[in-house]
Amino acid sequence: MTATSPGARDASISTDTMHAWVQRTYGGPETVRPERIDVPAPGRGEVLLRLRATGVNNGDTRVMRGEPLLLRLAFGLRRPKQPVRGMDAAGTVIALGDGVTGFAPGDEVVCELPGGGGLAGYAVAPVKRLVRRPAALDAVVAAALPIAGGTAWQALERGGVAEGMRILVIGASGGVGTFTVQLATLRGAEVWALCGERSRELVERLGASRTFDYRTVQPGSPELGGEAFDVVIDIAGTSSLRSLQSLVRDGGAVVLVSGEGGRFLGPIGRILAATIRSIGSKRPLRPLAAVAKPDVLAELLALAADERLVPVIERTWPLAEAREALAHVDGRHAVGKTVVTIV
Repeated sequence: MTATSPGARDASISTDTMHAWVQRTYGGPETVRPERIDVPAPGRGEVLLRLRATGVNNGDTRVMRGEPLLLRLAFGLRRPKQPVRGMDAAGTVIALGDGVTGFAPGDEVVCELPGGGGLAGYAVAPVKRLVRRPAALDAVVAAALPIAGGTAWQALERGGVAEGMRILVIGASGGVGTFTVQLATLRGAEVWALCGERSRELVERLGASRTFDYRTVQPGSPELGGEAFDVVIDIAGTSSLRSLQSLVRDGGAVVLVSGEGGRFLGPIGRILAATIRSIGSKRPLRPLAAVAKPDVLAELLALAADERLVPVIERTWPLAEAREALAHVDGRHAVGKTVVTIV
């Protein structure tokens, strides 16, 4: 059916309320609590989804904590505007808002939810962000793809990674890193990687030709050499900009996927410094601001359906234990992806 008013509901919804993990103030996982809240209604250009699985990302925990504080300008000054975390979603369309075309109730889709909403039974999503889930692809696998996979794809594009190049991935065992290694290998690049010792075998299975324990090998270490790479993808964000540039050949580039920084401005200082250091440089530093790109997500879903891209899902949690999933990712030691199953 088409929802023509804020109170409209599809017949397949058995209740007007739902279980959700709700956050009324910024803070750690302890601020996220189970509540029963109203099922949202789709507005114009939106659909209502019955959620099947939700991926949890570092971005969810940053919004949860409201850090860096600059982030609160977009997500809410005193508390999160969207009180439910979880931005990666796989679900079933069950109701349409006004003006929605191209989708119908019963369609299985994947998307990024603006601001969150995924750790609940239902969520609304802009129709422009929806991508159909291939029938051969499980919802849990699909929910691992949008943000981390999309960021990896955009990082490789930003660096111009192509066949025959040698690249270094720093922070290769997390969600973005495991996708970056696989996607770079699919492009025909030779991949070297820094990751934790316990993840080296995994990262090599994903396609890396050489791996190093980041605790003992860092940019500047002799094992990596100097000017040895065409592109460096820095996901960890802790190495000095000078040391990163020293790894790249003239004409190459360093892509900054993330970066540490102060509590107020976060990576802004690092981004400004990178911009200044890149002026006139033959080894530019290129900060990445990844955004939702449904066309890229469609490519990722197709690769996963063909089993050419295999998300590394470290663990799944049921919705009843979603807070534990957030705490796991918040600890910054997750390998690959974390997914919450809804139904």
